[in-house]
Amino acid sequence: MADKPLTPKVLLAEADIARIVADLAERIAPVIDDDTVAAVLLTGGLWFAADLTRALARAGRHVRFDALWLASYGDEQSSRGRIDVYAPFQRPIAGRRVLILDDVFDTGLSLAEAVRIARAAGAAEVLTCVFARKPWPKPRAPEPDFVGWEAPNRFLVGYGLDHAGGLRGLPDICALD
Repeated sequence: MADKPLTPKVLLAEADIARIVADLAERIAPVIDDDTVAAVLLTGGLWFAADLTRALARAGRHVRFDALWLASYGDEQSSRGRIDVYAPFQRPIAGRRVLILDDVFDTGLSLAEAVRIARAAGAAEVLTCVFARKPWPKPRAPEPDFVGWEAPNRFLVGYGLDHAGGLRGLPDICALD
């Protein structure tokens, strides 16, 4: 007998996501400038980063854009406990403020590695922003500077969050458990 497919349950609707992103842009815009490099953590953070950089532009901030391609999950539902770096920064960041953008903060491993890489590359200042922060049983370092949504401790999909590479394109954030 085959397992019944899991049905995504909407936790945060597309309109609520847009409101949270606009609020984050309003909070971030005063502490950055147009020389700031907004660096998305690929792959999941791409949806959030695209929306946030457009919201920052509407708030009068025209950041430079870059990406780091890091992975800690693969196709699994839990972290492997290590970070693989598939692609580093593409532009020089020495002496610049860097705003690292990610979709979800859970173990903190990817964010910590991104901060380490940015500092090693000579960033003058590193700020971090995540769309969602999940509860975690032990302290994580560094905690994000900006958080959009306090997420429940559930397996999330949609808005860039995936299940084995799928369901990233859902416009809402859903639980898949």
